[in-house]
Amino acid sequence: MWNALHFTFNTALYRQVDVEILNEIIKKPTSPWPSFSREEFKIAIANYNNASISGPNKLLWSHLKIILNDDECLDIIIHITNACIELGYWLLHFKRSTTVVILKPNKKSYNLPKSFRPIVLLNTVGKLIEKVIGERLQFATAANDFIHSSQLSGLNFKSTIDTGIVLIYIIQIGWVKNLLTSTHAFNIVQFFPLLNHCLLTLIMKKAGFDNHIISFFANYLVDRKTNYFWNNFISPIFNVNVGVGQDFALSPILSALYLLPFIYILENRLKNLKILVSIISFVDNRLFISQSNSFDISNSCFFCSYNILTILLEKFGLVVEHSKTEIFHFNRFQGTFNPPPLDLSPLGGSVL
Repeated sequence: MWNALHFTFNTALYRQVDVEILNEIIKKPTSPWPSFSREEFKIAIANYNNASISGPNKLLWSHLKIILNDDECLDIIIHITNACIELGYWLLHFKRSTTVVILKPNKKSYNLPKSFRPIVLLNTVGKLIEKVIGERLQFATAANDFIHSSQLSGLNFKSTIDTGIVLIYIIQIGWVKNLLTSTHAFNIVQFFPLLNHCLLTLIMKKAGFDNHIISFFANYLVDRKTNYFWNNFISPIFNVNVGVGQDFALSPILSALYLLPFIYILENRLKNLKILVSIISFVDNRLFISQSNSFDISNSCFFCSYNILTILLEKFGLVVEHSKTEIFHFNRFQGTFNPPPLDLSPLGGSVL
């Protein structure tokens, strides 16, 4: 049973990527990586809730806050962190996790793996260090102007609320110009487990991170181990060497980095083909937005862009979850409204 469960959550190992696709992205200048400061750690640990669940080491956040209130103890943690970056090595102790399997609420059936969610619990000190490194990555990515304006989640100062505000603004501006607005929503299947390690490190190089950081993450992502908790059952220890754990402190910025080249390349291909579709991105969900004088024109743009999307995602080792693909037409006039249907079934999508 445990082997089957482990295989279910770690099937991304078998997907291939096309690293040559990154040739379409211009490399950013390499930026220096300064040593960490006490202030960075103090801010990070202050933001953690004392009620947060501890990992395999059973160290509570309330205890760690007391320990690191002593500057001498804090300096030791900072020294370890700086050494990990300098050596390109993440301690095996921090790679050990516990994965708690819980039921997703309100599912009609629990016969499918996607009806369950694995929650990864990490060692407390390692999680704190990851949080600090993640904040530094966010700052460096923004400073190097690698973030795409459409990426509205997974980054500091951006959220799904921003996505809603932007969408409302676009719709209302379109109405002022007497344009009809349509959106095409789609989702990436098993996004976090499918992130390819090799491609991720190459993307970080494109983003302008130095070789110490590249080497660190090449080591950080491999040789991980976990055991599963399901109700009262505990599994043996398994190797986990695929994807990025959704509950890791570094997951938001790593997932955003992984998708940034994809967004740039997709946008350029649509522009070169004169397909008038814009993009909004939030974690593993995307919106194509089309504004025109006719919903039929928007549907044609969506059909072409969806075809380009699915082909490009394959090069990144990712797959669209076709069953969750939806079209929304926004009509300002009251009364009966029968928008034209869009059949995406030839491309793998559902009939909409």
